[in-house]
Amino acid sequence: MNFEQYLSDFNSTIDIYAFLLNVGIVTVLAFIVKLFYIQYGRAVSNRRKFSNNFVPLALATLLIITVIKSSVALSLGLVGALSIVRFRAAIKDPEELTYLFLVIGLGLIGGANKPLLAVVSFAIFLPLLYLNNRFRSQLSPVSNKASLHIITNMPTVQSITEILAKHTTYLELKRADLEDTHINATFFCRFETPDALDKGFEEIKGIDDAAQFSFVDQPDLLL
Repeated sequence: MNFEQYLSDFNSTIDIYAFLLNVGIVTVLAFIVKLFYIQYGRAVSNRRKFSNNFVPLALATLLIITVIKSSVALSLGLVGALSIVRFRAAIKDPEELTYLFLVIGLGLIGGANKPLLAVVSFAIFLPLLYLNNRFRSQLSPVSNKASLHIITNMPTVQSITEILAKHTTYLELKRADLEDTHINATFFCRFETPDALDKGFEEIKGIDDAAQFSFVDQPDLLL
């Protein structure tokens, strides 16, 4: 087969205008999914950084499906290639898989030249994801919790809790270890302002000047 025949065969199997239409629609839908995930996602990873992969992933899926859908040989070649190249994505939260499959699904539908189905599917699933997030928020209304670890010579855990409760809007004791001379206590808490955090530390320091603190904010706040 010469080069002209190759181009002729390629053009006969792929409608360039339909392809560009599918690329445009999938790009817009994947970008909207990205914005939705940044705004409403609950994963603890850096959502903005993770969602930057959505549009390229959708377009790569569309391109692959567009090329191989009319050729059994190319389909088998893709299977062989994927058996050699192993993809390992660091998934820290099951929610990330949901959005990855949604984006891949949009690319698959676009590659199958079904732009209307892509729009309809998008219009159905995105509201469902929103309602699911709202439902989860109602079950767990307290968000943006931080971890606070305290090492102190104060006599009881209750005395620590009473001080922190005055400066937090949410406080939950997760672990307490009583050593020979001190207490190791870990709390989930939420301070509305840095000033409230400072006041809590200062009050404990007023009782035990040697007290040590480790405050770790949730990474999902660092977008």
